[in-house]
Amino acid sequence: MRSTTILLSAVLLALLRTAVLVGAATNPSDVQVLQVLYGSLNRPYQLSGWKSSGGDPCGESWKGISCSGSSVVSIQNPGLGLDGSLGYQLANLLSLRTLDLSDNYIHDAIPYQLPPNLTYLNLANNRLTGNVPYSISTMVFLNYLNASSNSLSEAIGDVFLKLQDLSVLDLSFNNLTGVLPNSFSSLLNLSSLYLQDNQLTGPVDVLSNLEIENLNIANNHFTGWIPREFSGIPNLRIEGNPFNNSPAPPPPPYISPPPDKSNSTHNQNRYPKISTIEPEGPTPNTKNNKSSMVGPIMGIVVGSAFVGLCATVAVFFCLWNYSKGKGAVNNNLKDSPALVLGTDKATSKGIQEVSKVAASVTSLKPPITEKAVDDKLFGKNGSSKRQRMPITAMSYSVASLQLATNSFSQEYLVGEGSLGRVYKAEMANGKVLAVKRIDSAALSLQEEDNFLEAVSSMSRLRHANTVTLLGYCVEHGQRLLVHEYIGNGTLHDILHFTDDDRRPLTWNGRVKIATGVARALEYLHEVCLPSVAHRNLKSSNILLDDELNPYLSDCGLAALTSNTERQVSAQMIGSFGYSAPEFAMSGIYSIKSDVYSFGVVMLELLTGRKALDSSRVRSEQSLVRWSAPQLHDIDALARMVDPALRGMYPVKSVSRFADIIALCVQPEPEFRPPMSEVVQALIRLMQRASTIRRRSTDDLGFSYKIQEH
Repeated sequence: MRSTTILLSAVLLALLRTAVLVGAATNPSDVQVLQVLYGSLNRPYQLSGWKSSGGDPCGESWKGISCSGSSVVSIQNPGLGLDGSLGYQLANLLSLRTLDLSDNYIHDAIPYQLPPNLTYLNLANNRLTGNVPYSISTMVFLNYLNASSNSLSEAIGDVFLKLQDLSVLDLSFNNLTGVLPNSFSSLLNLSSLYLQDNQLTGPVDVLSNLEIENLNIANNHFTGWIPREFSGIPNLRIEGNPFNNSPAPPPPPYISPPPDKSNSTHNQNRYPKISTIEPEGPTPNTKNNKSSMVGPIMGIVVGSAFVGLCATVAVFFCLWNYSKGKGAVNNNLKDSPALVLGTDKATSKGIQEVSKVAASVTSLKPPITEKAVDDKLFGKNGSSKRQRMPITAMSYSVASLQLATNSFSQEYLVGEGSLGRVYKAEMANGKVLAVKRIDSAALSLQEEDNFLEAVSSMSRLRHANTVTLLGYCVEHGQRLLVHEYIGNGTLHDILHFTDDDRRPLTWNGRVKIATGVARALEYLHEVCLPSVAHRNLKSSNILLDDELNPYLSDCGLAALTSNTERQVSAQMIGSFGYSAPEFAMSGIYSIKSDVYSFGVVMLELLTGRKALDSSRVRSEQSLVRWSAPQLHDIDALARMVDPALRGMYPVKSVSRFADIIALCVQPEPEFRPPMSEVVQALIRLMQRASTIRRRSTDDLGFSYKIQEH
């Protein structure tokens, strides 16, 4: 009896323990992320309770972890001396709201994908490099972001458009460069902004309309005038910038408002009064003045009645015309799509619906800002065709660019494309730039205003892996674009024209290049609004620096591409090259067509072959057609790998690389993945490689031969 009681007690105790464990069990996905993070941080002893495998973060109270139910909602481990990196799976912490790992020694880049639903992110006082990740643009609940006192560099991405809840932003004490992103002006709830001690340049007008309490932009390279609105900021620090100390330019000149709004208080306050010119001669007395007004008043009354009568007649005439049927109307308006749409609406709902359509179209037009009014009045060549966003790039003179390129001499020529030639420019200040001289015969947009509109759009494309447009020139019929100079050649040259003095690309170097280009495309496709299709992605448009960092060139140039290029591409049916099948056959292009072209570039990296090579046998001339059927065949894949690698690559890494390619070069656009998924797949591939390589001190250029099982 006693033994039975003991046995029952043991069973009940075991069941009780099991129930406790089941109730406290953490979401398996969250557990996996924390295990990866723990390994990436080099398994520090300071993180008591953490494990690299197994464990229950919520039930076992891992240090700094807070949970709600089975989900991890907070990670707070500041000032523990943590080393290592942040791993690559943080984006899977879907319930995480707070992440604070400040005051540690964490290095490498901030993960490209962060927990999407964070409200508080503090990574200050670490050793982080790279830039602010573009996944920030989707973190719409973010209220606090602090990445100060790190080694972040490059330009701040234009990623803040949707961050309406952001209250505190601190990027101070880094090495950030470039101009402030336009999306800063969308941070309407921002109360504190700290950008001091960086290398930021350009004007600060994008901050002028923010109702901010704390603003510190000291010790940068900001130029231009200090906005008048800054005088209302309670805590302002702007010293250490070469601002223009002269009086700021006046507001746009007075423009007479329409007669029906001339007495509105708003218009009276908006513009300074301009005194009315009085006619010379004696001032009439009141009595004569009243009598002299009778005639004009009567004229106005009679005129108004006449106008009203005409309007009534016109309305009856339109109604009578409409009652005769929509066929006649359609015949008269068949060349005007907008009006035909209105007529179709009228078919079901009458003329009132046509008016509603017209009103709705009108309401979609953006309001004309003071800047736009100024552009219309004083734009180049007096143009007033369209309002255009201001150009952030610098305007160069033809003379200065001729001097820098020795009058565009052959010795300075570094490249040639469908739009014109590219020259190396040695500027008077010592900077080396690249100047693309646009061939006027290659332009589909001939008007200067259209060219400047394209330049305005291109000047806003800023990413760590794109070539930045720094300036432009429109003088004496010339169209020139000035870019940063990347001096280590193109990916095409390195892959296909090897130099005896140049080491061939290692496998990890190739993966690094593919990842950088993928990030650039992700930015163009999924961060830019509206999306930007590159339309001319190929290895010769991928420039490399001395550390093999890739830079995608010609971003935004699609607007200047001639119509003849589409006709030429249509002749490539059956061989394709870089062109996606849907574009080659029908001229239809989308961002998914860019994904296909990227897959071809990855094939070049994998095989070392050209996209089109007429020197090979017919069945192997088109790289995609030759390689696609073999991408999932391990034996065939081994034969496809670039012989220049001499077998120095991890087999599983190559296999996963080929899997990504196979998805990108799918014939049907809808089956190709978005670039964000491609980026994540490549990052995972790089993370696995870095885990294997951790024992080595070599960088991504390290080559090794390994058989994975």
